[in-house]
Amino acid sequence: MNTNEQIILGIDPGTTIMGFGLIKVEKGQMELLQMHELQLKKYENHYIKLKHIFDRTLGLIEEYHPDQIAIEAPFFGKNVQSMLKLGRAQGVAMAAGLYREVPITEYSPKKIKMAITGSGNASKEQVAKMLQSLLNIKQLPKNLDATDGLAAAVCHFFNQGKPQTTKTYNSWQTFVSQNPDKIKSG
Repeated sequence: MNTNEQIILGIDPGTTIMGFGLIKVEKGQMELLQMHELQLKKYENHYIKLKHIFDRTLGLIEEYHPDQIAIEAPFFGKNVQSMLKLGRAQGVAMAAGLYREVPITEYSPKKIKMAITGSGNASKEQVAKMLQSLLNIKQLPKNLDATDGLAAAVCHFFNQGKPQTTKTYNSWQTFVSQNPDKIKSG
């Protein structure tokens, strides 16, 4: 692949719906490759949902060969069980990227909204409308989880070359070295 071209996979992890979007960047111009979601409601078992997230992420990597993955970090809510499930969903998506040695950058929901709309408090609808304008999307999807995943990819494109304030991992070793508090010694 020439150095003026790159593909970015954006993921909005979830255990009910995982939204994702892929953009191709060539000579500084973005082009939408795909935007969709993985429906997980039909699976009752949480572990089966995680397997589907891993498999779908790996499938996207094998099909599109992204140069980068941008993933939305779980937001801090009051429900600890929901946070745990979201963290697991994000973790298996990240594991698929790390397995294929694709560099991953994590962005907070506020940072993604700020990059797309200029406001960290923008609604999902405002983010979707701005993406529609930026990427000439003819029709927005019914569920906005897909545009949330796409927003992570576009946020990453807009933030390239800027000082890093988010976490980036390109191998398990990097992840472990940047997160010593998450390692349990036995």
